[in-house]
Amino acid sequence: MQHEPTRTSPVFFLCEKRPTLTSTCDTTPQNFAETLPAEMSVKIFGELDAESLCSASRTCKLWHDIIDESDQLWRRQCLLVRAVCQREVDSDRGNGLSWKVTLVRNYTRSCLKKDWLRGRYSHVRSAEELSGRKMAPLDAETWGEILQAELDR
Repeated sequence: MQHEPTRTSPVFFLCEKRPTLTSTCDTTPQNFAETLPAEMSVKIFGELDAESLCSASRTCKLWHDIIDESDQLWRRQCLLVRAVCQREVDSDRGNGLSWKVTLVRNYTRSCLKKDWLRGRYSHVRSAEELSGRKMAPLDAETWGEILQAELDR
């Protein structure tokens, strides 16, 4: 019984020259952001959610620069937050804050508000049950919305 040597399946590598089907590459594979135009990298990063976008921006200096400088990426994420925290987002934008700063200021608040409105905390009997959870200050109007949602349940 003969044993055939194990073959490595061909892999696509993105090299300085055009991509080819090979098992090895003459140069080291590069970061996609180094080889693509910035607009294409922004499109790729645009597929990420807010948390993943922040993680990606910590990957390397190039990714950080592309993500940090793209108002388009932050605007898209901020508009998702605005669906829950319209007053807060509109107020921050009206005060001249950037999309990124507005997102950072309102992201946790929007997650918390969404959870309250969905009834995640409907059966909480004391503050001790909320210890260890990330909380953010909510205004009187938001508490009114939450109380109305509770009454409607």
